Amino acid sequence: MAKTAQKNNNQFIKYVKWFWILFISGISMIALIFLLASWGALGEMPTFERLENPQTNLATEFISSDGETLGKLYLDDNRTPIAFNDLPDHLVEALIATEDARFYEHAGIDARSTLRAFFFLGSKGGASTISQQLSRQLFVGVRSKNKLQAIKQKIKEWVLAIRLERQYTKEEIITWYFNIYDFGNNADGIRSASRIYFGKEPMQLKIEEAAMLVGMFKNSSLYNPRPHRNPVGTKNRRNVVLSQMAKYGYISSKEKDSLQNLEMNLNYNPESHREGLATYFRMYMQRWLNRWVEDHPKPNGEKYNIYLDGLKVYTTIDSRMQKNAEDAVEQHMARLQAEFFVQNTPERNPTTPFLELEPEEITSIMERAMKSSSRWRSMKAEGKNENEIRASFKEKTEMTVFDWNSDSFEKDTIMTPMDSIRYYKTFLRTAMMSMEPQTGHVKAWVGGVDYKHFQYDNVIQGARQAGSTFKPFVYAAAIDQLRLSPCDSLPDTQYCIEPLKHGNPEAWCPKNSDGKYSGKKRTLKNALANSVNTITAQLIDKVGPGSVVSIARNMGLTKEILEVPAIALGTPDMNVYEMVGAYGTFANQGVYVKPVMITSIEDKNGTVLYEYIPETKDVLSKDVAYAMVNLMEGVTQAGSGTRLRTQGYDKWRTEYREIVTGYPYQFTNPIAGKTGTTQNQSDGWFMGMVPNLVTGVWVGGEERATHFRTLKYGQGASMALPIWALYMKANYANEELGISQDEFEEPENLSINIDCTKILEEIKDDLDTEDDLDDLDF
Repeated sequence: MAKTAQKNNNQFIKYVKWFWILFISGISMIALIFLLASWGALGEMPTFERLENPQTNLATEFISSDGETLGKLYLDDNRTPIAFNDLPDHLVEALIATEDARFYEHAGIDARSTLRAFFFLGSKGGASTISQQLSRQLFVGVRSKNKLQAIKQKIKEWVLAIRLERQYTKEEIITWYFNIYDFGNNADGIRSASRIYFGKEPMQLKIEEAAMLVGMFKNSSLYNPRPHRNPVGTKNRRNVVLSQMAKYGYISSKEKDSLQNLEMNLNYNPESHREGLATYFRMYMQRWLNRWVEDHPKPNGEKYNIYLDGLKVYTTIDSRMQKNAEDAVEQHMARLQAEFFVQNTPERNPTTPFLELEPEEITSIMERAMKSSSRWRSMKAEGKNENEIRASFKEKTEMTVFDWNSDSFEKDTIMTPMDSIRYYKTFLRTAMMSMEPQTGHVKAWVGGVDYKHFQYDNVIQGARQAGSTFKPFVYAAAIDQLRLSPCDSLPDTQYCIEPLKHGNPEAWCPKNSDGKYSGKKRTLKNALANSVNTITAQLIDKVGPGSVVSIARNMGLTKEILEVPAIALGTPDMNVYEMVGAYGTFANQGVYVKPVMITSIEDKNGTVLYEYIPETKDVLSKDVAYAMVNLMEGVTQAGSGTRLRTQGYDKWRTEYREIVTGYPYQFTNPIAGKTGTTQNQSDGWFMGMVPNLVTGVWVGGEERATHFRTLKYGQGASMALPIWALYMKANYANEELGISQDEFEEPENLSINIDCTKILEEIKDDLDTEDDLDDLDF
């Protein structure tokens, strides 16, 4: 009996001995494996530096002056990281409840889950912690199908998870995890996913929305909520996440049941370079940044990558004003285009959309357009010969084209590429820019009617004849040099500048737009308000074209301006960008401020890389600038811009010949401005100013031969002014924008007379009727 007990005791000691030998050997083996993995024996491991700064592709973000994201630049990864404090609690809780319930209790490896997965071979759930999953996404990669390789990868995940837990806080790991994940549909990271799927920032996510996004971590390709993908499966997965949240006490069972019954209610907002707010502006910024990075390298000499380095570009654009501008363009241009189509049916105009062109001229336009098309260039690059390319332009093909009457402004059709070129040339184009004259900050920028289909930016790429919007520079030179006032008068009679004077080889005798001359005296204010060419001709004769060009140059106009008298009527080509900057000089008491679009640029760590320094120039005295503003107030009081103040209508016709409202604007606040219309109604302009906002609008066809037949619809007051009015109406409706309705600031001790009462008495005898007197009584 004693021998048996002794034998059992020896066996027990033997078992205990072997247990400890095996246990210590196992621990040693695990430690050795971990060491070998750390040393790279199981495959390359990230260096300490890379662990500190893992490389992830970050999109460049354009941020508006009111803190909204206008858009991003990226190649494959549309990722903009956010901080832990920007994540709502229920989003973090949903992740932990679903992916790693003991996240705050372990140091990278959850022993309980690992043993469970080992004994049940994963049938009762996996064992990957959030830290392990992050390690896999950052450094290990997709799990191999080879079992031995998969085991090596798993060991590397364990090692890296422990290193991450030592290196970073739990909050940093959670944040990193949300920022790194690809949610599909160009939604890289939680911020992009929140904006794309629900149209909001992560902090604004509701519990059920957060649960849906967390559910996508299982497999974003499979659990995609879009209607044509897997909305049912995604909703079921969302409900699993909600059940997990209830299981671990983050929400009650009653909340769970209520939330699981809700529909997903997506607000899908795809983010791409061709869609969203301020597309033309963002593409201009892209070109600007490409130039900027060439001259501003990183401290190590490398060039910043605007698609991968996560730059933050703080712009001057106000997202609310930008939305108002785009809405105004859409509302007016759809209506204007409908009228253009009515007037240019094949029956009414066999050469539509061109007017007054010979067949060979039309052929030349179409030939030029064909050879500059992307289709021609791509086929040329493929090595196709010219005959093959030309033949392809005559073959009908399926395509999606722009259409104002479709909900998405697109329609599917079948036509030849040559017909599509002609189709697109029927559409009127536009450009609009709005700027704060005191700072030069550009608040809104619309380069066309639709960037996806019309990528030419008419704000800054284009230049068209300025028409009568150039006349204020003539008047400014006359008031500045001759000390004239808005109340001084000149006769409205045919006026000729003799040959060889001011560089003209022949006599120059401009006509008024209506071909009539009253023979009476007109004040400068009346003459500018009504764009009287004979008065402008007299003024440029007195000061000389050189003086006008000099003032225009100092006000930021860089396009070619010939020093000839004809410039008085607006023959030079200008773009909206420079014209707005120039008019800002009048509103800013004679100081030119170069338009600015960017205030600063930061790298992904918040280090400031660039800050804008204003570029200014004193051009006019305060008195001259104020006199010019007073002159241009006459345009909206008793001139070509009076429809801003009166209740009236134009008979705009849609394709169904419906009559719609024209111009019920009825502004009562001080507004200075100038309309402009060029020869044959090819271009319509309106430059409008209030004390703290200057806005320019241009409307016209791509070709100058694409235009209205008459002034009724083809003048600046009909083509461009309504966009300004709709835009300003919307701005004034939002008092937070702070758009001024006050008087323009009058300089102290104003030396230029703007009170025309005495002048009117002096010239009253020259007037025949009360109507003539009313024309002068501003």
